[in-house]
Amino acid sequence: MSDSHDYVIQTRGLSKRYGRKLALDRLDLCIPRGRIHAIVGANGAGKSTLFRILLGFLPPTAGSASILGRDSQRLTPGDRERIGFVNEEHTLPGWMRVAAVVDMHRRQYPRWNETAFRGVLDHYHVLPEQKVGQLSRGERAGLNLAIALAQGPELLVLDEPTLGLDVVAKRAFLESLMYSNASDDCTVVYCSHQMEEIERVADNLIILERGQLKNMSAPEDFCARVRHWVADIPFKGPDPRTVPGLLQSQRLDGLHHYLVLDQDEDFAEFLRASGARSVQSMPVSLDRAVNGFLAKNHAAPAAAADAAS
Repeated sequence: MSDSHDYVIQTRGLSKRYGRKLALDRLDLCIPRGRIHAIVGANGAGKSTLFRILLGFLPPTAGSASILGRDSQRLTPGDRERIGFVNEEHTLPGWMRVAAVVDMHRRQYPRWNETAFRGVLDHYHVLPEQKVGQLSRGERAGLNLAIALAQGPELLVLDEPTLGLDVVAKRAFLESLMYSNASDDCTVVYCSHQMEEIERVADNLIILERGQLKNMSAPEDFCARVRHWVADIPFKGPDPRTVPGLLQSQRLDGLHHYLVLDQDEDFAEFLRASGARSVQSMPVSLDRAVNGFLAKNHAAPAAAADAAS
């Protein structure tokens, strides 16, 4: 059995309720040390609630959560020095000059790494005399990442860090992340809705849905589980409720299209038995695979509720 210190994040039966809404539902999650781990999920999947509990900003309703081997509700200032955090707001004091902000952090963190700081910030045209409030969103994102990495964290938590950035700023941020050796020096937990980013940077794909863990695997392994099948069926086709592993289906130009999960060549036999004159299978992108999976899982509880009513 793995020691708990093998994990940067560990939750057991973690639940969080806001009134009647259950944001986290008995979540058991173990994220190992090292590499870049991406957490994805539809809005309301519980990602932000999970981060707030892990960082000690919010208490759980039930269960437990630990970060770097410490109870998240009992983090000390020394524990927090080991954790870097960059959120979508890139909040820094707008009235302060860049040099003053950097000096403040440099004094606060004894493991400050000036090489790591310059290695990231040099991707951006940020001048020391500029006020933070004068920086573009992309420049603030770069400054935040540079400061977080220079702290020498064991764990770097990125919550939608590229949200609202233009294409150029987003590319600079991702290049900063990948080429800063962050994944060698610390563990990165990265939350994003952008599948092309995740496909580019992540080693591990974690899917949350309605506060529960639905997948943890390499992105390419998850992609391999999802296939797109096209069948020439001259009539209506099988009842969708009977299609094994069905995530999505539609009819285009007389052809039936099926997005399915965990189906092998037996699925082709199913289609032929349903009247298909020809069958073709093709791989899908991570974006298509994840969105199809999330759409199916997100709709399932609502469908079950309708059936019960």
